Amino acid sequence: MNKNNLSKHHYFYAVGLSYKKADAEIRGKFSLGNQAKSDVLQQAKENGIGSLIVTSTCNRTEIYGFAEHPFQLIKLLCDNSQGTVDEFQKVGFVYKNQEAIHHIFRVGTGLDSQILGDFEIISQIKSSFSEAKSQGLANAFMERLVNSVIQASKKIKNETELSSGATSVSFASVQYIMNNVPDIRNKNILLFGTGKIGRNTCENLVKHTKNDHITLINRTKDKAEKIAGKFNLIVKDYDLLPLEIPKADVLVVATGASNPTVDQELLKLNKPLLILDLSIPKNVHDNVKSISGVTVVHLDDLSKITDDTLENRKKHIPQAESIIETMMEEFTEWVNARKFAPTIHALKEKLNSIKDTELSFQRKKISNFDEEQAEIISKRIIQKITTHFANHLKDSDTMVDESIEWIEKVFQIEPSRK
Repeated sequence: MNKNNLSKHHYFYAVGLSYKKADAEIRGKFSLGNQAKSDVLQQAKENGIGSLIVTSTCNRTEIYGFAEHPFQLIKLLCDNSQGTVDEFQKVGFVYKNQEAIHHIFRVGTGLDSQILGDFEIISQIKSSFSEAKSQGLANAFMERLVNSVIQASKKIKNETELSSGATSVSFASVQYIMNNVPDIRNKNILLFGTGKIGRNTCENLVKHTKNDHITLINRTKDKAEKIAGKFNLIVKDYDLLPLEIPKADVLVVATGASNPTVDQELLKLNKPLLILDLSIPKNVHDNVKSISGVTVVHLDDLSKITDDTLENRKKHIPQAESIIETMMEEFTEWVNARKFAPTIHALKEKLNSIKDTELSFQRKKISNFDEEQAEIISKRIIQKITTHFANHLKDSDTMVDESIEWIEKVFQIEPSRK
């Protein structure tokens, strides 16, 4: 694809930051909650941006959209988070057109995940697109792109072993617990926070530790009760958190708060405690590390765990990349076809106009003029000519924008553009 812009002035960008260059503290500053994401969309509409989606997870915050300049999207991110433009310039990225498309394919298929093959981000992309569409901020390009990424994700899951072994942030946390806590089956585990990562972690805890006395606490008790009912676990009121923590051998914190929910004041301990903080921004204050017997592990530490499962996944990267390449080629063909379709349509109308004028002239000049036969022949010639031009524009080596400009200039046509 040469220039995946749907107009002469707007280009497709991906801007954001991820675990690759930004640590947990910086990612926390740029993290966007549901309200903040909604505010980004609203501000985008007010600024005349026609199409974009916003994703924010523990590992990345990214905006994909159309703009004249990427700073328009960077400003949206900084205006609605605690991050600054200066901080973004140090750790952020900007991809344009083809690079931006390639990036969203890698993200959505788990190739860019902090733990290779972790596909949890694809559900975020789906929901982000749905929200953008409901706000009138998802054009045909964006819809086709997201659907192509979803298809690529499914294809890689079904045809490769990139996600084999169920390794994810939630599983890595359970793996760490099992490797570092003896007799885990009989230890007291407290899970604080039952959002998506909390739910997945709970499921992995039950499945792999065989521990059936896990306690759940969530600010909204009914959410915890739904999960507890599925696994026959214990639920305690949020107010009882200070009393439940001293009983625990392992504390998993997976809350979505913007500030630490667990600090030194909350921990009145009389035995060792392993704390896993799976939150972005960090929800366990750094001051707890000074407490004797407390070990704190953050999800960035968990992502560094390499085992046979992850090593096996690496073998399937080439196959996954091949699938992405194929899906991107299909998307490119669709974009180019959509780009030149108005020109081909206008060309056909121009040729038909020339045909009508010429037939009208010949009708008056030639006696016994066979108008029906002339019409059939003319239409076939026009179809063959436009097909030749269409095939030229479809060719992967064609400079599509330049060719469209040349056709419009030669035939003096001005197709309407959407």
